[in-house]
Amino acid sequence: MLFIEYPKCSTCQKAKKWLEDRGIEFTDRHIIEENPTAEELRAWLEKSGMDIKRFFNTSGMKYRELGLKDKLPSMSIDDMIELLSGDGMLVKRPVLVGEGFVLTGFREKEWENILPEK
Repeated sequence: MLFIEYPKCSTCQKAKKWLEDRGIEFTDRHIIEENPTAEELRAWLEKSGMDIKRFFNTSGMKYRELGLKDKLPSMSIDDMIELLSGDGMLVKRPVLVGEGFVLTGFREKEWENILPEK
């Protein structure tokens, strides 16, 4: 599994601890040092079946600075992927990518349903 995080993010810290407490193995990746690529984002979008807007960090400063709340509705998916792949701070985190699933953000119940305890 691939766990993409911003280490200073408290939600990412909680999610990481949750995974570790359950003995779930993962590869850790810093979202700023190694931002998701456009190809990865396309693959995750398809695998997840989620709306692309779920990949945006809507509570982030960068999202607000760029006025994306008003701009996203008229943007193409390609333009949105370009934005996300250009700046890790725009991506909802953590992102957990596993066999057959992609999760954005940390909602414990959702994670429990997909990753039952061993």
